[in-house]
Amino acid sequence: MTPSAITVSGLRKAFKDKSVLDGVDFDVPAGTIFSLLGPNGAGKTTTVNILTTLMKADGGTARVAGHDITADAKAVRAAIGVTGQFAAVDELLTGRENLQLMVDLSRVPAKDGKRVVADLLDRFDLTEAAGKHASTYSGGMRRKLDLAMTLVGNPKIIFLDEPTTGLDPRSRRTMWTIIRELVADGATIFLTTQYLDEADQLADRIAVLDQGRLVAQGTPDQLKRQLPGTHVRLRFTSGAELDAAARIFPDATRDDEALALRVPSDGGTKSLRSLLDRLDEHSLSAEEFSVHTPDLDDVFLALTGHTAEAAK
Repeated sequence: MTPSAITVSGLRKAFKDKSVLDGVDFDVPAGTIFSLLGPNGAGKTTTVNILTTLMKADGGTARVAGHDITADAKAVRAAIGVTGQFAAVDELLTGRENLQLMVDLSRVPAKDGKRVVADLLDRFDLTEAAGKHASTYSGGMRRKLDLAMTLVGNPKIIFLDEPTTGLDPRSRRTMWTIIRELVADGATIFLTTQYLDEADQLADRIAVLDQGRLVAQGTPDQLKRQLPGTHVRLRFTSGAELDAAARIFPDATRDDEALALRVPSDGGTKSLRSLLDRLDEHSLSAEEFSVHTPDLDDVFLALTGHTAEAAK
């Protein structure tokens, strides 16, 4: 059984009379990517701040890397790395100097400092720009440098709070590759993001937070399958075949121009096998067969009442 990198139970936080977190529970297995989604003001950054010991909870418990966040905050901080919403680089320093500063502030032995800096510059493709001031870096380069600084000390658990906000599509995909490589090397990633395609691409598990409560948890596919609208699209080669299939599946929606039939389904193996068996019983064969499920934006809308774009 995979050990837990983060366990949270009954987490609560309020600011004056406003409840921001109202009994939040979740578990993050080690070596996975966990994504926390939610509209602005849902409590995502508050959750990150509590788990990284930057803020105290009003109630509940949480353990990070096996350590209680209240009783053993120092050990938690030693085990984690944090990249916030905005790149925390010193623009007056060069890329190399920013990394060296983090090495000097960390527990990395002095004799290993230059090697660590060189390795991180190489890993994030920043070697050529290492001697340039960070103020000259593009947004994507700054985010890469910021994440490289987070990795000084080789943290077991990395918190990424909206790490790709404002990046161009190419820089975002570069960051996705880096995140996957970190997990392949054994790290655990706690990711908050505004981009549902990012969570869909990266996350092993997703939790949706709304008004301080978790309203859903599961894999991306599990969340999408909770919604009605999943269907199987069958395309035939003739109108006669389409007519015959429409009689077999009276709840289906037909597209005469495309010679296609849209059959409601949960997308599961049993229902798909049953559908194909019914076609076979009537000596029908579809030219094309595909399963369509709601995307994460549909899930977000159903759970929070608005789309992710509107929530930004």
